[in-house]
Amino acid sequence: MTDRFEIAGVPVGSRLLMGTAGYPNRASLMAALEAGGAEIVTMSVRRISLDGYEGSLVDDLGDRFRLLPNTAGCATVRDAVLTAELAREALGTNWLKLELIGDRDTLYPDVEQLVRAATELVDKGFAVLPYTNDDPITARKLADVGCVAVMPLGSLIGSGNGIENPRAIERICTRSPVPVILDAGVGTASDACLALELGCSAVLVNTAVAKANDPVAMAAALRHGIEAGRLARAAGRIPKRDFAEPSSPQLGLIGA
Repeated sequence: MTDRFEIAGVPVGSRLLMGTAGYPNRASLMAALEAGGAEIVTMSVRRISLDGYEGSLVDDLGDRFRLLPNTAGCATVRDAVLTAELAREALGTNWLKLELIGDRDTLYPDVEQLVRAATELVDKGFAVLPYTNDDPITARKLADVGCVAVMPLGSLIGSGNGIENPRAIERICTRSPVPVILDAGVGTASDACLALELGCSAVLVNTAVAKANDPVAMAAALRHGIEAGRLARAAGRIPKRDFAEPSSPQLGLIGA
């Protein structure tokens, strides 16, 4: 893909953001990131040791990718803010994927606390990318408090169900003053393609790649799916119709 998009004024060359959890091994992870062409990778601050074995993951990623620490596992504003400050101290970045879970079974975000946490973190100088539901009102509130992007879910985290409410995602994209990055639910390349066709600026994927039979091949497929979706969006799809419309002229037919 030749066109670029920006997050917080920073040009980003790849519209595929990738997670780093759940891969069979470190080599598989690194090969998948390479195949996907990702520039931004996210990692859970609460689930890694920044100075132990897993710390070497930071070393492996740090020089090659922009790190996007996330607050996965946090359920309160206090926990999210503390985790964010730890990430900034340890990783030297103010970029943050804000996750604030309201239900352990569905992993839906608690949007009320999410907006409060985003407000506090923006005030503390963070560039906040919040994981949210597919409600346009919540997305607008998050943009209004200063978030640099919004990340609505396509469907439940890790479900692979794709985009369950495409009209809501499209509506968020139409109204959002900041980039919309589809997060959660992507199962295969066609889901990522659809997200770009709907107007999303990018897609964040983890489980679809990490748990695929061939993570490297799936990362490459997602990369191409995103390119196809972006090109189709730029080309402009034809209107949907309720009736057939012949592709050839109907005048001058033999026997007419």
